[in-house]
Amino acid sequence: MTNTPAGWYPDPENATQSRWWDGTRWTDNRAALQPTVAAPYAADVANLKAPEGTPWNTIWIWLVVFVPYISLFGFFTIDWSKFLDMSDPMRGELAVLTSAGYLFTVLGGIVSYGLGVWFSYIDWRTLRDRGVPRPFHWAWGFLSYVYPIGRSVVVRRRTGSGISPMWVTIILYVVANIAMIVYVGVMVASIVSSIPNISRY
Repeated sequence: MTNTPAGWYPDPENATQSRWWDGTRWTDNRAALQPTVAAPYAADVANLKAPEGTPWNTIWIWLVVFVPYISLFGFFTIDWSKFLDMSDPMRGELAVLTSAGYLFTVLGGIVSYGLGVWFSYIDWRTLRDRGVPRPFHWAWGFLSYVYPIGRSVVVRRRTGSGISPMWVTIILYVVANIAMIVYVGVMVASIVSSIPNISRY
């Protein structure tokens, strides 16, 4: 005895058709299987649109963009000339590695990295709560520059605006790298110019 209700089911003798099951046995009534039609892709895309007027901007995305650069200020305050103190090289190296600027750069970098991931999560949750469907996942915050760029692209597709965090991220990245290159160049030039003085030791 079976509990299968009466209805049309795939024919066990011919997989290309369906057959009527009357609740107790197969009947002679058969019909061609109806082809299943996949839902059009456009319907899926339409479902990913946020409601009209959904705000894309949060304080959290701007913190994700700007916080990583705070620790760089410490880097520019390090007195690298202590490395060149040949009267006591060990003391000079320790003086640099224990200086406030160096410690601020290292510890600030670690803290700002963690904060960036946390702010990415809060930003993602805020967008989701506002009705933005499937926002760019916060875990991309572990790759610092990826989250604001990916988030901007996805939010723009969902809401029609919100690309500015991407451009600010790219501009800050380029400017910070140029500043570091110039700073290192100046530092190397000062080291090279002090080589005659070092030879006295």
